[in-house]
Amino acid sequence: MSKQILINAFNMNSVGHINHGLWAHPRDQSHRYKSIDYWTSLAKTLERGLFDGIFLADIIGVYDVYNGSADLTLRESIQLPVNDPLLLVSAMAAVTKHLGFGITVNLSSDAPYVFARRMSTLDHLTDGRIGWNIVTGYLDSAARALGHDAQAEHDSRYDRADEYMEVLYKLWEGSWDEDAVVRDKERRIYADPNKVRSISHAGKFYQSSGYHLAEPSRQRTPVLYQAGTSGRGKKFAATHAECVFITATDKDAAKATARAIRQEAVNAGRSPQDVKVFVGVTVITGPTNAAAQEKYREYLSYANPEAGLAHFAASTGIDFSRYDLDEPINYGTSNAIQSAAQLAGQKRWTKRQLLDELKIGGRYPVIVGDGSLVAEELISWIEEGEIDGFNLTRTVVPESYEDFIDHAVPALQERGRYKTAYSNGALRRKLFGAGDTLPSSHPANAYRSPRHQKHQDV
Repeated sequence: MSKQILINAFNMNSVGHINHGLWAHPRDQSHRYKSIDYWTSLAKTLERGLFDGIFLADIIGVYDVYNGSADLTLRESIQLPVNDPLLLVSAMAAVTKHLGFGITVNLSSDAPYVFARRMSTLDHLTDGRIGWNIVTGYLDSAARALGHDAQAEHDSRYDRADEYMEVLYKLWEGSWDEDAVVRDKERRIYADPNKVRSISHAGKFYQSSGYHLAEPSRQRTPVLYQAGTSGRGKKFAATHAECVFITATDKDAAKATARAIRQEAVNAGRSPQDVKVFVGVTVITGPTNAAAQEKYREYLSYANPEAGLAHFAASTGIDFSRYDLDEPINYGTSNAIQSAAQLAGQKRWTKRQLLDELKIGGRYPVIVGDGSLVAEELISWIEEGEIDGFNLTRTVVPESYEDFIDHAVPALQERGRYKTAYSNGALRRKLFGAGDTLPSSHPANAYRSPRHQKHQDV
């Protein structure tokens, strides 16, 4: 049986996300992001298309590196204004039964004890459809807003994140036994005190002592997403992540990164099959190749490459406004997103080349064509790039997702590379075909009680 492709809709609780400038397109509805109906309608559309999930990005702070200000960021709504993504989940879950939710939360913004309850609550309310995209932050503007002078050094942010995860595993996996909740009305025992325990943690970055406030949810630990592909980021992903989101300009780059991540997972004592790798991609499709190309040209007329450059400036920590179009750029060592700066440095991109790369307003590979062409290209990425799926960026909302569902999904299904119905179970079971909770090969297993461990991999 051919490997089936996993698809997430890549979105954000904001006007602009990845492909900048397209908010000005007359058919774009992203300005309605403040409306519940906007999100519930999108969720129903994605479930109609059998999407595995919606992956909601988020940032704390603003993009103020380019020209040393947030002026262009505000004019083009480059992820500003941006609202909280977690508050969208309950509404979208209420109108769907299978769609998963991958929510980005910066671990620097919440104490692990409070965050653990928040995610357990969402896992309960969605009946096991919640995932967490773990981010450590990369914007100095965010650090200043949170009361610090600047971001901590890149690798030290991951050291803190490792400890944050340890506290969470103790809460999610160790505080309550699987059979702790009795709900015996006659004996007046809701939870057995002998099967619930307070956790204790005294580390370099965090101290915590207390009971997890939520009873065990269907997945206990949400599906763990992560997007770091620097050297330290890959090590973190290999230890903790189940789904890794990478940026790749071509299939060879995707293959090299996917292989490196899976090898790191093996080094961490896990199986290479414990990790699914997703690539960000932009798809513009239609009933014919000519119609798709015409739509692409139309979109380009509204896109803003300079806004994309401002976004990339924040990602790399480099103010590209200081460079002439063909002047060599010193990429150096970034304390922001190291992999972004490394990629640009390896390509030796000048400002002119960057603007060309960003002509649709974003930096992900762009596939343009009818459903058959798109399907064949996505399959090629899966096979040659050795990946598992895609985070599908939005261009004009909601038509970019509707077009993909109407044209690309049937073509993928005809080739046996995309499901024709959802399977049952929690999000983790749908993605991996195993249990609802983390497998025993995951490091979280070390924090489980013996009673809990017996229930794993079922």
